[in-house]
This record gives sequence, C-alpha cells and structure tokens, in this order.
Amino acid sequence: METLSYEIEINASPEKVWDVLWGEITYRQWTTAFTEGSFYQGTLEEGSIVKFFDPNNNGMYSQVEKNIPHKEMKFLHLGEIYDGVESPQDWGEATESYILEENEDGTKLKGEIQTPAEFKEFFEEKFPKALGIVKNLSENQL
Repeated sequence: METLSYEIEINASPEKVWDVLWGEITYRQWTTAFTEGSFYQGTLEEGSIVKFFDPNNNGMYSQVEKNIPHKEMKFLHLGEIYDGVESPQDWGEATESYILEENEDGTKLKGEIQTPAEFKEFFEEKFPKALGIVKNLSENQL
C-alpha cells in the first residue's frame, strides 16, 4: 500500500472549498481531472455507501468513514463497479481523505490517499490537476 499526499493553498474559506468539493455541479467539474463525466450517487453521511461513476456506469463504491463538515471527508474504498454491478475488492485500508485547514490566507486543502501501488502513477498525474481545479473554482465562483 502506498501513502500519497498532496496539498494546495486556496484563497477561499473552508466552507467555500467544501461546497466546491461536494456540490453536485462543482464535483463534476473538478473530477474531470480523473475521468470526464464523473459523478457520485448516495449521501455523504458517516457510515453510508457512496458510488463514484464515470459516464459508462463504471467506477467504485466506498464507505464514508468520516464527515466533519468544512474540515474532513474520508472514504474507505470497498470495490469496483462494472456496468453498474458491484465487485468487492481486497484493497485493505484503501482510503481517500480531504482535509481542510483554515489559515490567514484562506484554506490549505490536503488530499491523502492510501492506495495499492498499481494506482500510484494514476494519482501522481491526476490528483494535483484535480486540486488545481478545486482551487480555481473556489477562488473564482461567487
């Protein structure tokens, strides 16, 4: 398992960054860095299952391990979805966290990922792009 960490400074409040991360429209915008047309289904309440899809009904499903509004969201990835069918995976503690820390300039957004080594290159390329889009959306939306 690889531990990857990314961070970016955003000149916006944690509330604004949070809204960009998890708002239905803005989520679709920043996740284009991973896959064009990405979206999620489900609620983001702690303990709930959320499904992340591409436009072809493929993706992954995860449990919300932590949801502290405007501070932290953490997912435990459980399996993949192909053609809408869930396929459990033995990924161990494959997690994805978004941590927001308020500072005098706005918000430091940190992304922390525990991932199987086979996905490291994908995240190394895509995650910084995704955070850049979150920054742009957070700083430039009313």
